[in-house]
Amino acid sequence: MLKIIKSYLNFLWNSKNEHGVHSPFVFNLVTKCFYDKKQYPEYSILKNYRNSLLQNKNTIEVTDFGAGSRVFKSNTRAINQIARNAGISKRRAELLFRITNYFQSESILEIGTSLGLATSALLLGNVKSKISTIEGCSNTFHVAQKQFEEFGFKNITSIKTEFSSYLKNYQLAIINYQLIYFDGNHSKQATLEYFDLLLPTITNETVWIFDDIHWSPAMEAAWEVIKNHPKVTVTIDTFQWGIVFFRTEQPKEHFVIRV
Repeated sequence: MLKIIKSYLNFLWNSKNEHGVHSPFVFNLVTKCFYDKKQYPEYSILKNYRNSLLQNKNTIEVTDFGAGSRVFKSNTRAINQIARNAGISKRRAELLFRITNYFQSESILEIGTSLGLATSALLLGNVKSKISTIEGCSNTFHVAQKQFEEFGFKNITSIKTEFSSYLKNYQLAIINYQLIYFDGNHSKQATLEYFDLLLPTITNETVWIFDDIHWSPAMEAAWEVIKNHPKVTVTIDTFQWGIVFFRTEQPKEHFVIRV
């Protein structure tokens, strides 16, 4: 916990808002997307989706393939507690919606469905998009499927599998995902493995979002490796997320932005 506090204080010291950004591409993203104050009607759907989970007191057995939980001591967890403590926050769900809406991403991959809170934000950002979302835990997978059905969400292909084996065996190179949201195994080894396996899918317009880049020293080390990869041109550290672009026309530059 002390390491996270130290990382956050360092983030605050180095972070900027739009006034410290000189890249037109990043300036527009920050001002027109990150700091967009419009109250979108989709926010109400996101709120209702979240509330339906917060009212669900049923317990499930969670199979955790990742770095574990700092909140839960047992794998038997109430659905409402998972939504409250482990799911994407209201504020970040709205930001994820705005990012998808801003780029109008049509082909999206999510690594780590959980209860579908982030999935709903990705879908509502562009209802014409096609979303593939992967989840390793059977019980959370089935809760998310029920939620998608109840809310009438279409264009979501849900895959119940372990992340690494799926990414190794699937013919990823034939799909150019315009947006990938990485919210699965929060370990350095797994994060960098997913990064390498998914590189064949990138285009000039690709957006990758890595969750919890300051989760641990190992995740911070993974973030540094990603930033320095020769195919990566622009990165944005929002503390919670690391956002990656592969735009060849952009000079290599790293931003630390308060959102």
